[in-house]
Amino acid sequence: MNQVGSPPEFFENLMQVEDIPAAINGLKTLYNDAIAQINKSFSEYAKTGKREASATPTYPYLLVEIKTRKEDGVSPYAFVSIRGPGWYGTSITSPEIFADYLIDQLSSIQAAYEVNYYVGYCNHAIPVAFAIDPSAFEMDKEYSSRIGEYFPLPNLKHIHDDLADGAVEHPNDRPLPLSLFPALRTDYSLQRLRHYSGTHPEHFQKFVIFTNYQRYVDEFIEHAKKVVGKGNYTGFASPGQGVIEKAEDYRPDPGFKGPQMPAYHLIADNNEGITLINIGVGPSNAKTITDHVAVLRSHCWLMLGHCGGLRRTQILGDFVLAHAYLRDDQILDDVLPPAIPLPTIAEVQIALTDAISSVMSLSGQMMKRHVRTGTVVTTDDRNWEMRYEKLRTRLNQSRAIAIDMESATIAANGYRYRVPYGTLLCVSDRPLHGEIKLPGTAEAFYRSRVAQHLNIGLEAMSILKGEAQSGTLHSRKLRSLDDPVFR
Repeated sequence: MNQVGSPPEFFENLMQVEDIPAAINGLKTLYNDAIAQINKSFSEYAKTGKREASATPTYPYLLVEIKTRKEDGVSPYAFVSIRGPGWYGTSITSPEIFADYLIDQLSSIQAAYEVNYYVGYCNHAIPVAFAIDPSAFEMDKEYSSRIGEYFPLPNLKHIHDDLADGAVEHPNDRPLPLSLFPALRTDYSLQRLRHYSGTHPEHFQKFVIFTNYQRYVDEFIEHAKKVVGKGNYTGFASPGQGVIEKAEDYRPDPGFKGPQMPAYHLIADNNEGITLINIGVGPSNAKTITDHVAVLRSHCWLMLGHCGGLRRTQILGDFVLAHAYLRDDQILDDVLPPAIPLPTIAEVQIALTDAISSVMSLSGQMMKRHVRTGTVVTTDDRNWEMRYEKLRTRLNQSRAIAIDMESATIAANGYRYRVPYGTLLCVSDRPLHGEIKLPGTAEAFYRSRVAQHLNIGLEAMSILKGEAQSGTLHSRKLRSLDDPVFR
């Protein structure tokens, strides 16, 4: 049988290993050795302004030779678009963070095919800023200004989403890609996550809730304090606080200056807990954070926030379950044209419906009375009401039932990055019908609905965890014609 792809040009640098554990351990050793070498060289440079003549450390590389199909093998969900037996590879960073993910993906392949594994160093240098924090070293100002002469810096030409966006045709004279994100792109996002969220990437969990109000954060913290250290939840991490294992250890510093989009992590084994991120307001923030969370290969993204209700039959506090999205946010149009449809993910929709029924004890006509399904419009104009006459026809044609500033952006990036997504919003005002947010009415609404809304999201994530463990959550509808092997 003809094989696709070819071994990389640095194949002689790679060593064949026996099995998946040996591959993971080999990647960890290679990476740790490279980081140790960078630390040693940079420490010397910070003291002397000179660097010893040594090879520049490069990223570890994982090469997989996929051979014949096993007769009793099953087709794994992560392998739906395989081109056939051949060579597949990717550079790897921070294998400690991605060990569980790599084991899961490689195990899926091995269940269906005979496989050989190779690990070693590739030819992509590790930028010094992705390996260490140069500002942590005391050095002369002149030395600081000349770092780029002695150490590789991030090259933005090689940090892009061409794989995710299907913008490249993979040549057959090199390995086909194993994953959407090679090491440079991944490292870039890991650094950005630290900056924007104020927490470490290793604390991010695989079930992620995005919100746009601090009140949801407050409720999530209270929930976390009730369950941390009990059942499956082993810890709780938050900006400026670190990781705690008991509720009484949560003592936030009132003087702490929070990050732009703070993240809070209810930690479980295998990172299958829940992360909540307050992304603030607007599609730009929604795109920015999801661009970076995507490299962690979440199981699901949920948007829980507020919206403007567009129908007369809606009342404040009603829920909106998005079944479609009208993208008026403009933010992703260049990489994902608005004409591309965003499918709803059946497993997520069912989980949200079941969660609403469970938390609110609703069914039948009562469910229909308080939960509206339909099109959610996401706009980049906070004062969209002032141009309603221009929007009226578009809103009517799309059968829109609600409007916000983040949901379609998150769904669009979930689609781009093959992460299951869903949206449950709560009607906080009806500007077209005279009910705008006023301090008194808004406060009453927040008190009555925020906790309930968050509990629905948490229950939905609990349901989806079971779907993820059974392998049914990651829908094939998010896979492209020639996707990388890993989901």
